[in-house]
Amino acid sequence: MTLTHPYAASAPDRTAVGVRATARILAAARGGTTALPVLDGDGPFELRRLRSHGLQARVCIVGAMTAPLGGDRLRIEATAQHGAALHITSAAATLALRGPTPEHATYDVHLTVGEHAQLHWLPKPLICAADSDLRQTCTIDLAPTARLVLREEQVLGRTGEPPGHVTTRLTVRCEERTLLDQQAAYGPGEPGWDGPAVLAGNRAAGQLLVVDPAFEESSPEVRLFGGAPEGGQAVLTPLAGPAVLVSAVAPDGLHLRHLLGAAQNASHRPATSSNAL
Repeated sequence: MTLTHPYAASAPDRTAVGVRATARILAAARGGTTALPVLDGDGPFELRRLRSHGLQARVCIVGAMTAPLGGDRLRIEATAQHGAALHITSAAATLALRGPTPEHATYDVHLTVGEHAQLHWLPKPLICAADSDLRQTCTIDLAPTARLVLREEQVLGRTGEPPGHVTTRLTVRCEERTLLDQQAAYGPGEPGWDGPAVLAGNRAAGQLLVVDPAFEESSPEVRLFGGAPEGGQAVLTPLAGPAVLVSAVAPDGLHLRHLLGAAQNASHRPATSSNAL
């Protein structure tokens, strides 16, 4: 079936430099549930519907080819319209590899959440293999009554290999007001990335961001997670808006996931959003 919706995409542009691909997801509230009028995979992104959970539509991103490689230009756009509930995950970790050219790869994510809508962006980790070079961005636009749960995890290098290079930027806007804008860079060529002010010898970094209007009335206090530094540590901090941010570093992906999970479970849950976390 051919999509005629304006979100429909053409076949990926394969060039000598790399793959150009954009996948699109659109969730809409219809008849007391959430429909997916647009589910358009492209290039390395195969999009699969999962069984709905209550009113929430669920989508899994499956890798159809090895990506991102050097020179690739990849993008995912997901929108939860007014009153919709959308959960997005991935089937496996994303592995960034060195490509056939010295060009860096880009992986851009753009999320839009409408009034009284909610979106959970919970992919598996990003692994930056040796000699890879990736520039990743995540840009989020929220309506004032929107809710968001976002988790990001970066692992530098596979077991027993040196790390690749990655720069990440997360920008969150609520009603055109910037709620969060942060950038990090890890790997060879970045000054001090492995020093005590950044990763301090760790090889995994991640964060959990929860945005909920209920935090305007009640927000959790600053809290630390983790014991000895060699096992990784995390901190939960309220933001200057209806949000909390958990930032964590750990020696590997497994310790990182445990830290983020502990912080998530221990976070205060607003009474109006008991399922936000």
